[in-house]
Amino acid sequence: MTSIKKIAFALVAATALATSVIATPASAAVSTALTVGGNAAVGGTAVSAPVALPVPADNSVDAVDALKIALTGLDTGTTVSAVATNGKIVTALAAAGAPVTAASGTSSVSISTGTGTTADIYVFTTTTAVGTVAVTVGGNTTTYYFQGTAGALNAIELAGATSGAAGTVYTATVRGVDVFGNAKGGASISLQVVTNTASTTYALTTDTATATLGTKTQDVTLPAAGTVRLIATATVASAVTGLATPVAVRVADVTVRDLASELTAKNAELAAEKAAHDVTKAELAKVKAELALVIARAEAAEAGTKSAKAKYNVLATKWNKKFPKTKVALLK
Repeated sequence: MTSIKKIAFALVAATALATSVIATPASAAVSTALTVGGNAAVGGTAVSAPVALPVPADNSVDAVDALKIALTGLDTGTTVSAVATNGKIVTALAAAGAPVTAASGTSSVSISTGTGTTADIYVFTTTTAVGTVAVTVGGNTTTYYFQGTAGALNAIELAGATSGAAGTVYTATVRGVDVFGNAKGGASISLQVVTNTASTTYALTTDTATATLGTKTQDVTLPAAGTVRLIATATVASAVTGLATPVAVRVADVTVRDLASELTAKNAELAAEKAAHDVTKAELAKVKAELALVIARAEAAEAGTKSAKAKYNVLATKWNKKFPKTKVALLK
């Protein structure tokens, strides 16, 4: 009985020891803080509420452009890894003598804390698509969400057909983008329509709705003839070294087509082709008739019979009626 009790006590002790080992945390409590420009970030933990980040339109990634993920309470020697989509990761922001530009950063990083207990990660984006950054510490991964907001209007575009029928409604489309090509809603673009007799200017504001973001259409009734010139202009951002060149003016010409005249010309062209075809057909018929006549004459000469001569004379008579200017003699 005593031995059984000893065994039971030993099992209890072993179980208690095992429980205490499992319950012991592998590392101290880790805290995470999300900030933008030194202020607590709004959102970030759900795809429906991403942290809003301005794109680095000045080509310098500063505190206001990046989501800072500050980790504290890490064990020394901890490795922190992060992977971003629709964004890039840097471990430091722009500083005097140490620029961080829109071309900087990578999609993933691995940071070893060494003897420290903190790690800072900065994420920025040049697109307005929702992005993610997955941060992994000690096998545990947390995903944060962010989304860029378009910068100032940097370039305008002008689209539309190169021609249109006289008197019909022509649709011109203008579009505004920031320095990274993101659609820019709420941008002011002027569209001047110049014809042979008049000039009209429209003040357009690009749409903010998702489906037509950054664009605006303008209908124009084309005149009876001539060319219509479209001139789109806007006030755009100043040029930034290393980024896309601003475009403040776009010009396009629309040729006005007279469909009735084009149809008349096409019909005349088809008539001329038909006449030429008829001439060719007639010439071919003449050649065939002439060939038949030659063959018949040769046969008559070879046979020397009345029937052969008669056959030839029948063909010759037909020839003379159809081609009176080039009559041939009948055989006797």
